[in-house]
Amino acid sequence: MGNTLKPAKILLVDDSLSDQKLIKRIFAKQRIANIVHTENCAEDALKYLEVCKNGNIQNELPDLILLDLNMPGMGGKGFLRQIKLDNNLDTIPVVILTTSDSKKDILECYKLNAAGYVKKPVGLQEFYEVVCGLEEYWFAICKLVHREGKHE
Repeated sequence: MGNTLKPAKILLVDDSLSDQKLIKRIFAKQRIANIVHTENCAEDALKYLEVCKNGNIQNELPDLILLDLNMPGMGGKGFLRQIKLDNNLDTIPVVILTTSDSKKDILECYKLNAAGYVKKPVGLQEFYEVVCGLEEYWFAICKLVHREGKHE
């Protein structure tokens, strides 16, 4: 199955540069050559998605968004709320990857149509396992909707 998997475009929205580097490094070690684009805040991520929506071939819409909740500015929940209101973005799965394990945060994110909610582990090995698990689940098990509206 590993050879049949295609690279996926991932948008990582996280203000932690160390988490960005770690996640990109983990994805780079995997069997799929994922393309990971990072943004440091929700506002910049929305601007990036606007560019993608305009059909720029270099900036295609992502297949998956990994989103931190606790960022300055609009934050993760505001970002999630915005993209789920946009008919061009609302089918992109958004997985919350955050340090918060607050039941209120979890419930609110699912009400905003998050596709998943994962608490960031503290330990390096656990973090590695979580990110590998995300890749396995989203790109090997789940069927993603392509930008043309067709299923894989």
